[in-house]
Amino acid sequence: MNQISSGSGMSEPRDPLATQRAAGVSLGFNVVSTGAKLVAAVLTGSVSLFSEATHSATDVVASIIAYISIRAAAVPPDDDHPYGHGKIESLAGFGEAVLLLVIVVYVVIEAIHRLITGSELHQAEIGMVVMGISSFGSFMVGKYVGKVGKAYGSPALISNGQHLTIDFWTSIGVLAALATSHFTGWQQADAVFAIGLAAWIGVGSWRLTQEAYHQLIDRRLPDEELAQVKEILDSEDELLSYHRLRTRHSGTTHYVDVHVVVPIDMTLVDAHALADRVEKRIRVALAPAQVVLHVDPYDPMKANRSPSPIL
Repeated sequence: MNQISSGSGMSEPRDPLATQRAAGVSLGFNVVSTGAKLVAAVLTGSVSLFSEATHSATDVVASIIAYISIRAAAVPPDDDHPYGHGKIESLAGFGEAVLLLVIVVYVVIEAIHRLITGSELHQAEIGMVVMGISSFGSFMVGKYVGKVGKAYGSPALISNGQHLTIDFWTSIGVLAALATSHFTGWQQADAVFAIGLAAWIGVGSWRLTQEAYHQLIDRRLPDEELAQVKEILDSEDELLSYHRLRTRHSGTTHYVDVHVVVPIDMTLVDAHALADRVEKRIRVALAPAQVVLHVDPYDPMKANRSPSPIL
């Protein structure tokens, strides 16, 4: 069987600096927010506020990881890494999610300890002001970072944006806990809220871990993107059929390879031109993407066999 491979270039993001800028904004906000929460936690003696400060500290680490991983993932392919360095972002997203799970365990242990031994809040007003400002900042920065991450398909930024969104809700929860303890005198509310928030964060962290894990093990593209590829292939009248369609995602780039069947009397030049045209259409639809088509001549014997599954 003769085979023709027609390679394609990798599309670049329209603004490569946008992802680095978003990561920098996230890092700066998290540093300031964490410092303010730590000071407020010391002044108030709040376990929920201390847990939130610790959570924010992990976000600083996560932001640093995101910033570094985005720069590293943007390095062009080389001889040792012909498929590029996109997996660095997926690995960073996985690391951030695992880090959150570790913090959840710590928060629960600390909160249970406070429930058993008892705790008393001081200067709760300071904590409420800090958490009010922090929640607003987390909401605005989280929306910005998440938007940039989705626009450029950055797993690290998407994960970082989700971290900030979680920060918004946890800050609201801590604010509610401080207000409840301060205005009602129910001191246990602080630890109870901390445990509830930890459980909620744990669920979100687990989902982030699953998503990053699937990217690391080269799970196929989502159904809607796979449908786009199949629609393009089905729309080409000169293609008799296709098989061995395989897809995966790495960093910001989609990877697609497929075997297509053409009439046996098609010339080499025409077959190559057809492969180039189809590859370009898929690259545009899934940009940034790298696409490779293998062209097979029609074989009546193989045509009677069941098609191979789409991977």
